[in-house]
Order: sequence, then C-alpha cells, then structure tokens
Amino acid sequence: MEYAVLGGGALGLMTAYRLLQAGHSVMLFEQEPLAGGLASGFQVGDTWLEKFYHHIFRSDKTIIKIIEEIGLRERLEWLRPRTVSLIQGKLHQLDSPLTLLRFKPLRFDERLRMGVVAAFLKVARPEWLEGQTADPWLRRWMGKRAYETVFQPLFQGKFGKLYDQIALPWFWARFHDRTTELGYLRGGFQLLYDRLAELIVASGGKLLLETRVEQVEQQDGRWQVRTSQGAWTFDGVISTLPTRLTFRLIPALPEAYRKRYDWGLAYGAHCLILALDRRLTDDSYWINICDPGYPFMALVEHTNYRSPAEYGGRHLIYLGNYRAMDDPLFTMKKEEVLAAFLPHLQRLVPAFQPEWVTESWMFQAPYAQPIVTTDYREHIPPLETPLAGLWMANMFQVYPHDRGQNYSFELAEKLVKRILQQ
Repeated sequence: MEYAVLGGGALGLMTAYRLLQAGHSVMLFEQEPLAGGLASGFQVGDTWLEKFYHHIFRSDKTIIKIIEEIGLRERLEWLRPRTVSLIQGKLHQLDSPLTLLRFKPLRFDERLRMGVVAAFLKVARPEWLEGQTADPWLRRWMGKRAYETVFQPLFQGKFGKLYDQIALPWFWARFHDRTTELGYLRGGFQLLYDRLAELIVASGGKLLLETRVEQVEQQDGRWQVRTSQGAWTFDGVISTLPTRLTFRLIPALPEAYRKRYDWGLAYGAHCLILALDRRLTDDSYWINICDPGYPFMALVEHTNYRSPAEYGGRHLIYLGNYRAMDDPLFTMKKEEVLAAFLPHLQRLVPAFQPEWVTESWMFQAPYAQPIVTTDYREHIPPLETPLAGLWMANMFQVYPHDRGQNYSFELAEKLVKRILQQ
C-alpha cells in the first residue's frame, strides 16, 4: 500500500516509520522546515532548544522505549528539578507529598486535605469522574481556600474565562500521569525527531519538509494529495493534523460526521524565550503563577534544570501562555511582548534589569490546547473515518491524558496496529 501521512510531529513520524517497517510505501508531508511538530526545536549555540518547553515523566513508557529503540538511550537523563508556586509574591515549593506538608500558604489541615485529594486522584480511574467539571469538585473536596489559592489561578491562567468548564478527568491526568523525576534528551528532543526522519528516509520513505497540504480528494478509489510542491496519488491517507484542519482539507467527509466531530475549541500556544546573562531565580525550574496580574501563566527557567554550559553559558527562560487564537497576543511583535512582559519579571525578582536579556525568541502555534469540557469525550473521532482509506489521529484523541510527546507516540502505535489489521 502507498500511504500519505499528513503532519511531521511525533505522531506522524512514528506512524510513517512503523508503516515502512511493515513493508508499505510512505510519503510524509510537513509544512515546517524541521520535523517534530510542537516538540520541534531551534538552535541555541551548538545545541537544540524546544520552541515550547518539554520534558518527559517516568510514567511515559512509550516514548522511553522508542528513545531506546532508535539508539538515543545514552542521551536520556533524569533529574529532579524544583517546581514552585508564586503566591503573594513569594515562591513556595510544591512538587511532592513532603513539600505539600511544608507548604506555608495553607494551614496544616488544608495541606492534609489536599494530600488526600491528590492521593485519590493518583489511584482513581478516569471513568469514575466522567460528567463532572473540575472546578466545583475540587472546591468541594479540596476545600475552597486551598483550591482558590493554588489551582483556581492555574485554571484561569490556562483556560481564561472557560476555566470552570474543564472536565475533571483532564485534571485527573495531571496528577495520575506525572512523576517528580523529569527526563530530557541531552542535546534537545529535536535529536529524537531528526533520528526518526533519518530512519524514514533510510527505510525507503519520502519526507517532504516545507510542504503545505492544500487539499485532499478521492479520485477513482484512490486519494490525491495536493500540496504547495505538487500533487501525488495514494492508496490511503493518514492525517495527524488538528481535527478542524483535517475537515477543511478534505471536503468529501460526510456532513453528519462533520457535525459530530468538527467540534469544540482549542487554544493556541505562545512562548517568549529569553537568554539572560545570569540566573533569574536561585534554583526554581517551573514556576506556576498563582498571583494575579501577570501576562504569562508559567515561567520555566530551563537552565535550572539543564546546565547553562549546554547553551554556551546562556541562562534560558520560557514565559508561556495558552490563549484563544483571536487573542491580541498572537498579533503582537516580539518587541511589544518584551515591553509587556519584562516589567513583570521585576515584580517577581526585584533585582532584575532588562539589560540582563541578551537574546530573545518568540514562537506560537495554533490548536495546541484542546478545551476539554464534560461533553468532549462524545466528540472524539474514531481513528477510521467513513471514507475508505482515510484515517485521522491527533492529540484530540489522547483524552483523558493531556497533549504530550508520549501520548502521541502511544497513539501512533495504536493507529498502525489498526491499519495493519485491515
């Protein structure tokens, strides 16, 4: 069989590689100049840095196996950096049961209550929680003050006015899937995606980067894929693009199918990355912004996790956001974003001076964070579409888990198994 794979992120690359291993012919189309999708990187000095902050967890079994399979095991390193919360102008560590017991913003009884809820979520099954939204459930069981101090600001920072509509199983995954040890590929995760791209080509596949898919049509029992670089015909098409984009590219999908699955909202991702000539904070890696008034929802000091020496001595900071795709942030120039964001670094660290910033980069991506409401599950499309030879797989289908490299690889394995059973 001759397959077209649309999208060169983790899901598309792994799908293409597995199909080639099974003896099929594959051509993969990716509009960006690099493979990797949302996990792709850019060069900082002699190494790669992700455009959007990434790490993996000990529970991410699939990606760990793939890293080992393709010969990058020696580059996978595990560390335990500090995750803290900014509350009333102070940073408080909160990333383990022990740090919860010492968490000063809450009374001791509130800490115990939060710990019981966290322990329940660690062992619960997501189907127990279906049909409930996280906001009232957490408010009830965690306690109003504890929830409003720690988690409500994070929901509001990530989902804005939709914060109280988020389904409880989505929040369950945040506790259930995570570990205190974090894994990172020395040299950047781009090495993983470059290696997969090399293996695809070495296995006889074709990889067309900087090639935008414009329309996909059925013709005489086969599929024509029209792109910015030309048109090709295939026996089957696998779209790993966002659901809404897939529907736009493939007009032949039936109306009833569209009505059910061309559904829902997704926010875009936005990251401003700063290189500083010194540390910003003493040793905090991930800072959850719980105080109001900040224009970013998370501050990730990457070089409090990785050594600045890996990046030519640069100290690297991510300022991250998820916003509705019509938010003005996505139309602002980098200089405007710097002017808006830098004063808030001084709020956080009074000694900070803009002169500490030596370089900066800005990245954004649409459809990066699905809005997971209680009826979300009913609108998850099956992998196989109503049109013969057309398959659809993307991060919308990893529910209740959140978007992430591991679940993209896991979905690719599931998808290829289904395809090969046909």
